[in-house]
Amino acid sequence: MNLKIGILSDPHRRSDLQKSALEKLVQEGAQTLLHAGDFCIEENLSQLEETGLPYAAVFGNNDRSLLPLISRYRIKKEPWYLKIDALTVKLMHLPYYLTPDTDLVVYGHTHRFACELKGSSLYLNPGELCGRESGQCECALLEYDLGEWKITHLFRPLSSEVWEQEDFLFPSSTSASA
Repeated sequence: MNLKIGILSDPHRRSDLQKSALEKLVQEGAQTLLHAGDFCIEENLSQLEETGLPYAAVFGNNDRSLLPLISRYRIKKEPWYLKIDALTVKLMHLPYYLTPDTDLVVYGHTHRFACELKGSSLYLNPGELCGRESGQCECALLEYDLGEWKITHLFRPLSSEVWEQEDFLFPSSTSASA
């Protein structure tokens, strides 16, 4: 199984930065998108649809005004348990459900990139799209293949269009490798 999943969170009305990140993730070969919330405006949801890729998204703590759109987009309240091929995923915004009950645990809210393997669960926060805390637009590309996780942290200063990256590799003993 070779999966490439684009992971995003926290655009906070910065649809320009989210669009840039989505373009980068598509260019890098993302096959599916996961969004950990805090869209704040419908345009950020529309951009996920416009990629044409399968996606899943959860509401963030700043998305109350978007709740009426639940039937229009592929978005749910957190935590959302789903499967991508054989990979089990828990998608949330707030880091309140950080239990190792899936292969992949994706969260946002903190505005800080983080990836850590705990037992057989990979925990991943893609950082912030809006650049409010770090001064950078951030997202992540997760690749899973042959029992190995590769996480590429993609980032660019708000004043630049040039993306940089940092890669992290973890062995995997998840059920997805079966």
